[in-house]
Amino acid sequence: MKKKLLLLLFFPTLLVAQINESDSLKLKANLSLTGFFQGGNVETVIFRAKSEVSFKPLNNWVFKTKNSYIYQEFGREKADEDILSLNFLYLNPERKLYPLALGFISTNFRREIDLRSLFGVGLTYQILNTKKNWLKVALSSEYEQTRFNETNFNISEYDGKNAINTMRATLWFNGKYQIFKDKLILTHESYYQPSLEHSNNYRWQTDFGIELPIFDFLNFKINYIHTFESIVIENQAQNDTFLTFGFTIKNY
Repeated sequence: MKKKLLLLLFFPTLLVAQINESDSLKLKANLSLTGFFQGGNVETVIFRAKSEVSFKPLNNWVFKTKNSYIYQEFGREKADEDILSLNFLYLNPERKLYPLALGFISTNFRREIDLRSLFGVGLTYQILNTKKNWLKVALSSEYEQTRFNETNFNISEYDGKNAINTMRATLWFNGKYQIFKDKLILTHESYYQPSLEHSNNYRWQTDFGIELPIFDFLNFKINYIHTFESIVIENQAQNDTFLTFGFTIKNY
C-alpha cells in the first residue's frame, strides 16, 4: 500500500525549492532528492525525496501539493519509512490576506502511525512578497484522525486507543530568500499544532534548507528537519532530526 501511495504522490511531479503560490506562473514544479550513505562495519542509509507542484485550475484559484518520503536504515534494519502529503487550495493568493483549504495524509513507521488524515480551512497573510524573497504566516483549524498500530502511549490516558481524533489549530511560518546575488537560497517552513481539546496533545516541526544553484534548473541542497510529537508510543523519543544532502530539480 505504501509503495502505491508513494507512486501516486511523486509520479505526477516527475512527468511535469519551495514554491510561492502567489507567483503569476500557471505551473511550477520541483523535486528534491537528498540522502546519506555510510558503508563498512555499520551500514547507514538515509534518503529523502520531496516534491512540490503548484498550478492554477481557475483564474483566482491555486492548488499546491507538497509531498515527501523519508527512508532510514541502520545495519540493514529499517528505522524509518514516512510519507507526508500536504495539499492546499488558495483563493486570490496575490492579495495580502487570502483564505485556504487544506488536506493532509501521512504515515510514520517509527511512531507506529498507520495513517493520519487532517482537513481544515484557514487564512494566510503575506508579510513580504517580492520576486526573489517572500515571508508568510498562516493560521488554520483542522479535524484530525490518527490511527496507530500500538495502543500503549507515553501518556497513560490514551492507553488502549488505536485511534486518536481531535480538533487542532495550526500556526504556519514559511519563507524563501535569495542572497549574495542569487548564489545562495535559504528556505524555511515551520508549524505548531496544538489540540483545541487536550492541552497535552501537540506537535511542531521546523524545516530549513540551503540551496546553491548549479545550473538554471538544478541546485545543490542541504536540508535539516526537526520534529516533535507530545503523544508517542511508550518508550519512544518525542523528537526526530534529519540532516541530508542532495539536489533540487525544478522547471522555473
